[in-house]
Amino acid sequence: MLDDPEFVLHANVEGLARRAGVSPPTIIRFCRALGCAGLREFKLRLAQNLAIGKSMLHRAVVPGDDMQAVTHKVLQDAVSALANIEQHVIVQDLETAARRMATARRVDCYGVGNVSMFMASDAQARFARLGLESGAYFDAHLQLISAATMGKRDVVLAISYVGRQRSLLHAVEVAKEQRAMIVAITQPGTPLARIADIVLPVVVPVDRAMRVGTEAYLAQITYLEILMVGVGLRRSPAALRKLKRVREVLKNRGIDTETHPVVPTP
Repeated sequence: MLDDPEFVLHANVEGLARRAGVSPPTIIRFCRALGCAGLREFKLRLAQNLAIGKSMLHRAVVPGDDMQAVTHKVLQDAVSALANIEQHVIVQDLETAARRMATARRVDCYGVGNVSMFMASDAQARFARLGLESGAYFDAHLQLISAATMGKRDVVLAISYVGRQRSLLHAVEVAKEQRAMIVAITQPGTPLARIADIVLPVVVPVDRAMRVGTEAYLAQITYLEILMVGVGLRRSPAALRKLKRVREVLKNRGIDTETHPVVPTP
Protein backbone atom coordinates (compact mmCIF):
# COMPACT_ATOMS: atom_id res chain seq x y z
CA MET A 1 0.00 0.00 0.00
CA LEU A 2 2.85 2.37 0.73
CA ASP A 3 4.70 1.43 -2.45
CA ASP A 4 1.73 1.90 -4.81
CA PRO A 5 -1.13 3.85 -3.19
CA GLU A 6 -2.70 4.68 -6.57
CA PHE A 7 -3.13 0.95 -7.21
CA VAL A 8 -4.83 0.60 -3.83
CA LEU A 9 -7.39 3.25 -4.74
CA HIS A 10 -8.61 1.29 -7.75
CA ALA A 11 -8.15 -2.34 -6.67
CA ASN A 12 -10.77 -4.55 -5.04
CA VAL A 13 -10.10 -6.64 -1.94
CA GLU A 14 -9.14 -9.71 -3.97
CA GLY A 15 -6.65 -7.71 -6.06
CA LEU A 16 -5.08 -6.20 -2.96
CA ALA A 17 -4.82 -9.60 -1.31
CA ARG A 18 -3.06 -11.09 -4.34
CA ARG A 19 -0.65 -8.15 -4.58
CA ALA A 20 0.17 -8.31 -0.86
CA GLY A 21 0.32 -12.10 -0.71
CA VAL A 22 -2.31 -12.38 2.01
CA SER A 23 -5.93 -13.49 2.29
CA PRO A 24 -8.85 -11.07 1.62
CA PRO A 25 -9.97 -11.20 5.30
CA THR A 26 -6.49 -9.97 6.27
CA ILE A 27 -7.03 -6.86 4.16
CA ILE A 28 -10.36 -6.18 5.91
CA ARG A 29 -8.80 -6.71 9.36
CA PHE A 30 -6.01 -4.32 8.44
CA CYS A 31 -8.51 -1.61 7.47
CA ARG A 32 -10.46 -2.08 10.69
CA ALA A 33 -7.27 -1.97 12.74
CA LEU A 34 -6.76 1.53 11.36
CA GLY A 35 -10.21 2.58 12.55
CA CYS A 36 -12.05 2.19 9.23
CA ALA A 37 -15.34 0.34 8.81
CA GLY A 38 -13.89 -1.50 5.83
CA LEU A 39 -11.99 -1.18 2.58
CA ARG A 40 -14.30 1.52 1.17
CA GLU A 41 -13.69 3.90 4.06
CA PHE A 42 -9.97 3.14 4.02
CA LYS A 43 -9.78 4.04 0.31
CA LEU A 44 -11.66 7.27 0.91
CA ARG A 45 -9.27 8.31 3.67
CA LEU A 46 -6.29 7.29 1.56
CA ALA A 47 -7.53 9.38 -1.37
CA GLN A 48 -8.01 12.38 0.89
CA ASN A 49 -4.48 12.09 2.23
CA LEU A 50 -2.97 11.66 -1.22
CA ALA A 51 -4.58 14.94 -2.26
CA ILE A 52 -2.94 16.93 0.55
CA GLY A 53 -0.02 19.03 -0.55
CA LYS A 54 -0.58 18.61 -4.27
CA SER A 55 -1.63 21.09 -6.91
CA MET A 56 -4.67 23.20 -6.03
CA LEU A 57 -5.86 22.73 -9.60
CA HIS A 58 -5.59 18.95 -9.96
CA ARG A 59 -3.85 16.32 -7.86
CA ALA A 60 -2.03 14.73 -10.82
CA VAL A 61 -0.89 17.96 -12.49
CA VAL A 62 2.45 19.53 -11.63
CA PRO A 63 3.88 22.95 -12.53
CA GLY A 64 5.31 22.92 -16.04
CA ASP A 65 2.89 20.35 -17.47
CA ASP A 66 1.94 21.18 -21.06
CA MET A 67 -1.62 20.80 -22.34
CA GLN A 68 -0.92 17.32 -23.67
CA ALA A 69 0.10 16.20 -20.19
CA VAL A 70 -2.84 18.01 -18.59
CA THR A 71 -5.29 16.44 -21.03
CA HIS A 72 -3.88 12.95 -20.49
CA LYS A 73 -3.90 13.22 -16.69
CA VAL A 74 -7.41 14.64 -16.42
CA LEU A 75 -8.82 12.06 -18.82
CA GLN A 76 -7.04 9.18 -17.09
CA ASP A 77 -8.43 10.21 -13.72
CA ALA A 78 -11.91 10.54 -15.22
CA VAL A 79 -11.67 7.03 -16.68
CA SER A 80 -10.43 5.68 -13.35
CA ALA A 81 -13.34 7.31 -11.53
CA LEU A 82 -15.86 5.62 -13.81
CA ALA A 83 -14.11 2.25 -13.60
CA ASN A 84 -14.04 2.60 -9.82
CA ILE A 85 -17.84 2.63 -9.61
CA GLU A 86 -18.08 -1.07 -10.45
CA GLN A 87 -15.67 -1.96 -7.67
CA HIS A 88 -17.67 -0.20 -4.97
CA VAL A 89 -21.32 -0.55 -5.87
CA ILE A 90 -23.32 -3.57 -4.74
CA VAL A 91 -25.16 -4.82 -7.82
CA GLN A 92 -28.02 -6.20 -5.75
CA ASP A 93 -28.60 -2.69 -4.37
CA LEU A 94 -28.91 -1.37 -7.91
CA GLU A 95 -31.31 -4.20 -8.73
CA THR A 96 -33.47 -3.43 -5.68
CA ALA A 97 -33.49 0.30 -6.40
CA ALA A 98 -34.39 -0.17 -10.06
CA ARG A 99 -37.23 -2.59 -9.29
CA ARG A 100 -38.71 -0.36 -6.60
CA MET A 101 -38.52 2.71 -8.82
CA ALA A 102 -40.05 0.88 -11.76
CA THR A 103 -43.17 0.08 -9.75
CA ALA A 104 -43.25 3.16 -7.54
CA ARG A 105 -46.27 5.41 -7.24
CA ARG A 106 -43.90 8.38 -7.19
CA VAL A 107 -40.16 8.96 -7.36
CA ASP A 108 -39.07 12.35 -6.00
CA CYS A 109 -35.51 13.60 -6.40
CA TYR A 110 -33.85 15.85 -3.80
CA GLY A 111 -30.68 17.87 -4.22
CA VAL A 112 -28.91 20.67 -2.35
CA GLY A 113 -26.15 22.72 -3.94
CA ASN A 114 -25.23 23.46 -7.52
CA VAL A 115 -24.22 19.97 -8.70
CA SER A 116 -26.83 18.04 -6.71
CA MET A 117 -29.60 20.37 -7.90
CA PHE A 118 -28.63 19.70 -11.50
CA MET A 119 -28.46 15.96 -10.86
CA ALA A 120 -31.90 15.90 -9.22
CA SER A 121 -33.39 17.85 -12.12
CA ASP A 122 -31.75 15.53 -14.64
CA ALA A 123 -32.99 12.45 -12.78
CA GLN A 124 -36.56 13.78 -12.76
CA ALA A 125 -36.41 14.44 -16.50
CA ARG A 126 -35.15 10.90 -17.14
CA PHE A 127 -37.85 9.24 -15.04
CA ALA A 128 -40.61 11.42 -16.50
CA ARG A 129 -39.70 10.23 -20.00
CA LEU A 130 -40.45 6.70 -18.84
CA GLY A 131 -43.89 7.74 -17.64
CA LEU A 132 -43.00 7.76 -13.95
CA GLU A 133 -44.60 10.38 -11.73
CA SER A 134 -41.56 12.24 -10.51
CA GLY A 135 -40.61 15.59 -9.01
CA ALA A 136 -37.33 17.42 -8.39
CA TYR A 137 -37.05 19.56 -5.25
CA PHE A 138 -34.20 21.82 -4.19
CA ASP A 139 -35.95 24.10 -1.69
CA ALA A 140 -35.95 22.87 1.93
CA HIS A 141 -39.63 23.80 2.35
CA LEU A 142 -40.73 21.92 -0.77
CA GLN A 143 -38.59 18.91 0.10
CA LEU A 144 -40.40 18.62 3.44
CA ILE A 145 -43.78 18.93 1.72
CA SER A 146 -42.79 16.18 -0.70
CA ALA A 147 -41.51 13.99 2.12
CA ALA A 148 -44.67 14.46 4.18
CA THR A 149 -46.82 13.19 1.31
CA MET A 150 -44.74 10.07 0.66
CA GLY A 151 -45.94 6.53 1.30
CA LYS A 152 -44.64 2.97 1.29
CA ARG A 153 -45.00 2.75 -2.49
CA ASP A 154 -42.84 5.84 -3.05
CA VAL A 155 -39.09 6.34 -3.47
CA VAL A 156 -36.86 9.30 -2.62
CA LEU A 157 -33.66 9.65 -4.63
CA ALA A 158 -31.44 11.89 -2.52
CA ILE A 159 -28.34 13.13 -4.33
CA SER A 160 -25.58 14.76 -2.31
CA TYR A 161 -21.87 14.07 -2.51
CA VAL A 162 -21.34 15.92 0.78
CA GLY A 163 -24.26 14.09 2.38
CA ARG A 164 -24.61 16.14 5.53
CA GLN A 165 -26.79 19.19 4.74
CA ARG A 166 -29.24 19.56 7.60
CA SER A 167 -32.29 20.49 5.50
CA LEU A 168 -31.82 17.49 3.20
CA LEU A 169 -31.41 15.12 6.13
CA HIS A 170 -34.61 16.44 7.71
CA ALA A 171 -36.57 15.79 4.52
CA VAL A 172 -35.12 12.31 4.10
CA GLU A 173 -35.92 11.46 7.72
CA VAL A 174 -39.54 12.53 7.24
CA ALA A 175 -39.86 10.49 4.03
CA LYS A 176 -38.47 7.46 5.83
CA GLU A 177 -41.00 7.94 8.63
CA GLN A 178 -43.63 7.77 5.89
CA ARG A 179 -42.14 4.36 4.91
CA ALA A 180 -40.78 5.54 1.57
CA MET A 181 -37.63 3.87 0.28
CA ILE A 182 -34.57 6.13 0.45
CA VAL A 183 -31.95 5.72 -2.29
CA ALA A 184 -28.92 7.94 -1.77
CA ILE A 185 -26.11 8.81 -4.15
CA THR A 186 -23.44 9.97 -1.74
CA GLN A 187 -20.12 9.15 -0.12
CA PRO A 188 -20.03 6.10 2.15
CA GLY A 189 -20.19 6.95 5.83
CA THR A 190 -22.02 10.27 5.50
CA PRO A 191 -25.10 11.03 7.64
CA LEU A 192 -27.19 10.65 4.47
CA ALA A 193 -25.67 7.22 3.80
CA ARG A 194 -26.52 6.11 7.34
CA ILE A 195 -30.18 7.08 6.91
CA ALA A 196 -30.62 5.62 3.42
CA ASP A 197 -32.02 2.18 2.69
CA ILE A 198 -29.75 1.88 -0.35
CA VAL A 199 -26.49 3.72 -0.92
CA LEU A 200 -24.93 4.13 -4.35
CA PRO A 201 -21.43 5.06 -3.19
CA VAL A 202 -19.43 7.89 -4.70
CA VAL A 203 -15.81 7.00 -3.87
CA VAL A 204 -13.45 9.44 -5.57
CA PRO A 205 -10.28 11.28 -4.53
CA VAL A 206 -10.73 14.73 -3.06
CA ASP A 207 -10.84 17.46 -5.70
CA ARG A 208 -8.47 20.28 -4.76
CA ALA A 209 -10.27 23.01 -6.71
CA MET A 210 -13.96 22.19 -6.21
CA ARG A 211 -15.88 20.79 -3.24
CA VAL A 212 -17.72 18.51 -5.66
CA GLY A 213 -15.25 17.88 -8.45
CA THR A 214 -15.46 16.43 -11.93
CA GLU A 215 -14.94 12.83 -10.82
CA ALA A 216 -17.77 13.02 -8.29
CA TYR A 217 -19.95 14.61 -10.98
CA LEU A 218 -19.16 11.81 -13.44
CA ALA A 219 -19.90 9.12 -10.85
CA GLN A 220 -23.25 10.66 -9.94
CA ILE A 221 -24.47 11.10 -13.50
CA THR A 222 -23.33 7.58 -14.36
CA TYR A 223 -25.50 6.24 -11.55
CA LEU A 224 -28.44 8.16 -13.03
CA GLU A 225 -27.83 6.54 -16.41
CA ILE A 226 -27.64 3.09 -14.83
CA LEU A 227 -30.86 3.69 -12.90
CA MET A 228 -32.73 5.02 -15.92
CA VAL A 229 -31.76 2.05 -18.07
CA GLY A 230 -32.52 -0.39 -15.25
CA VAL A 231 -35.90 1.17 -14.53
CA GLY A 232 -36.76 1.31 -18.24
CA LEU A 233 -36.03 -2.39 -18.67
CA ARG A 234 -38.28 -3.22 -15.73
CA ARG A 235 -41.19 -1.03 -16.78
CA SER A 236 -43.90 -2.26 -19.11
CA PRO A 237 -43.55 -1.91 -22.91
CA ALA A 238 -45.91 1.08 -22.57
CA ALA A 239 -43.14 2.95 -20.77
CA LEU A 240 -40.77 2.46 -23.69
CA ARG A 241 -43.51 3.62 -26.05
CA LYS A 242 -43.81 6.78 -23.95
CA LEU A 243 -40.06 7.31 -24.23
CA LYS A 244 -40.30 6.95 -27.99
CA ARG A 245 -43.26 9.34 -28.10
CA VAL A 246 -41.34 11.96 -26.13
CA ARG A 247 -38.49 11.78 -28.62
CA GLU A 248 -40.90 12.11 -31.54
CA VAL A 249 -42.65 15.13 -30.06
CA LEU A 250 -39.40 16.93 -29.26
CA LYS A 251 -38.09 16.24 -32.75
CA ASN A 252 -41.29 17.22 -34.55
CA ARG A 253 -41.62 20.42 -32.54
CA GLY A 254 -38.11 21.52 -33.40
CA ILE A 255 -36.54 20.98 -29.99
CA ASP A 256 -34.32 17.94 -30.56
CA THR A 257 -33.49 18.44 -34.22
CA GLU A 258 -30.72 20.06 -36.21
CA THR A 259 -33.04 21.89 -38.62
CA HIS A 260 -35.34 23.64 -36.11
CA PRO A 261 -38.34 23.92 -38.45
CA VAL A 262 -40.89 26.66 -37.94
CA VAL A 263 -43.96 25.31 -36.17
CA PRO A 264 -47.09 26.71 -37.83
CA THR A 265 -49.55 28.47 -35.58
CA PRO A 266 -53.10 27.15 -35.42
